[in-house]
Amino acid sequence: MARIDELRLISRIARMYFELGIKQAEISRQLGISQATVSRFLERAKEEGIVRISVTIPPGVNSELEEALIYHYKLRDAIVVDCYSDTDESIINRDIGAAAAYYLETAINHNEIIGISSWSSALLALVDAFHPAQRRNFIRVIQILGGVGNPTAEAHANRLTSRLAMLVDGEAVFLPVPGILGSEKSLKVLEQDPYVQKAIQMFDEVTLALVGIGALQPSNLLKESGNIFTDQELRLLSSRGAVGDALLRFFDIEGNPVHSVLNERVFSMKLEQLRKVDRAIGVAGGERKRMAILGALRGKYINILVTDTCTAKWLVERTKMPS
Repeated sequence: MARIDELRLISRIARMYFELGIKQAEISRQLGISQATVSRFLERAKEEGIVRISVTIPPGVNSELEEALIYHYKLRDAIVVDCYSDTDESIINRDIGAAAAYYLETAINHNEIIGISSWSSALLALVDAFHPAQRRNFIRVIQILGGVGNPTAEAHANRLTSRLAMLVDGEAVFLPVPGILGSEKSLKVLEQDPYVQKAIQMFDEVTLALVGIGALQPSNLLKESGNIFTDQELRLLSSRGAVGDALLRFFDIEGNPVHSVLNERVFSMKLEQLRKVDRAIGVAGGERKRMAILGALRGKYINILVTDTCTAKWLVERTKMPS
């Protein structure tokens, strides 16, 4: 076949398939050629420049920023939502929570053990935006940070766990202790409770973790819960370089755990356990939490990040600065 004849046939097949929407099997029947030839000629149409495929990113989709975060911080995935306010945390939490909910709806597998932090407004927004997922078998949702606190705030913590468990048709496993105990001795006593043991024995089995990332100064929800350190204790953490926490376990800007006696009073999954979770999803954004998110990324405590564009740009800029 002369080249011009071949190009003419390739062009005809390309137009039938891409412009007229005719399936390959029907093109094969109409033209009297094999379907394998149709498929091969469609690939040739791309090679010859007859067909050019371009991807038009819709407004509100931030693929380049997501790819930059994945590349620079070695993440499994990143979801970046538009930033309408860098300081209004209620708006930020609503938007990133909704995006995280959509992601989670498609990410849950059979036999999943989902660990969820107890005191996160972003995760509350996630659960509120979550739609009942396609049925999966043997799902468990477990609190990985003590969920006992001020009764009003405690209702939020339990709603996180119980509602998500209901939406995924799974079992809720509660951690019926405060996130922060008054003493290490109190923590040791509570560890012996059979309901508490059931939860903590599952920490190493968590396959998907949902965590908020906290700044050094606690959020309003955390303050309401009563699970906070005193100002003096926060000053101690700050003096040791703490910039934020995951599950009330603090780390510095490089992601190194901040060691102190305070850590022995925290009832939650440990940072080294969180780092081993197959999919650890951090849901956080806003100017106040930037340093904490950076520390969490550098410490590899999360491998999937859901955040806003302003925070994402700031995080990418940090990778361009000399260390």
